[in-house]
Amino acid sequence: MTNLVISPHWLSQHLDDTKVVIVDCRFSLNEPQWGQNEYNKNHIQGAFYLDLNSDLSSPVQKHGGRHPLPAVEKLTEKLSSMGVDGDTFVVAYDSSRLAFASRLWWLMRYLGHEKVAVLDGGFSAWLAAGYPVTTELPNRKPAVFIPQVQADKVVDIEYVKKHKDLAEFVLVDSRESARYRGENEPIDPVAGHIPGAVNFPWQEVTNNEGMVRPVEEQKGRWEKAINADEIVVYCGSGVTACVNLLSLEMAGVKNAKLYAGSWSDWCSYLI
Repeated sequence: MTNLVISPHWLSQHLDDTKVVIVDCRFSLNEPQWGQNEYNKNHIQGAFYLDLNSDLSSPVQKHGGRHPLPAVEKLTEKLSSMGVDGDTFVVAYDSSRLAFASRLWWLMRYLGHEKVAVLDGGFSAWLAAGYPVTTELPNRKPAVFIPQVQADKVVDIEYVKKHKDLAEFVLVDSRESARYRGENEPIDPVAGHIPGAVNFPWQEVTNNEGMVRPVEEQKGRWEKAINADEIVVYCGSGVTACVNLLSLEMAGVKNAKLYAGSWSDWCSYLI
């Protein structure tokens, strides 16, 4: 385990820790209400629910991608209502190999909050370990979360266009290889990838059980890109790219950036 990834056992020992806030990020792109419904059925004790569409994204526009970054003020207000302040350790989990938990992890870092981790193996690992679940809603005293936005962690389409052909710049496409190659495109109106991008599928960060691969494997995975002057990561809409950003952080790369609009923003200018 690292300070970026915590185990179900560790979390089970900190359920009553007033400095820990747990966030359920379960979601389904095909069935947007699924995550909230699953949370209502049962969740980890004390966990709040944050929805990808309504909490971790802002409304879709013509450009900007399918999951634009949420308004800082709105997310700040939500976090404060959950009792998050500068001393809080936030733990995010999902049931999708960190796809949505990593989005919250990255957003917290974007807001300048370093005390955040994802739950290894997610909700299924929690259940498999026999730890308790509940239907009770959390009740915490509100706090004051003060964001310190790290604007250099995110880039837009103009930045990518300007830098993508530079020798010292690595542009990472995090989608499945078939989508990267343009053989299959189930969501966006245009198939393919941004010219010059290399493919590191986000699913490789975890094993088939959703457990995070060891640090040495994360380092080995990025061996060819790790010495680049700059790394920018994208996916379909800026969500699963965050799993690769977590992996890069585990590998020791601290300054990788997110192209938040990702392929859905890029291809919106092609149609």
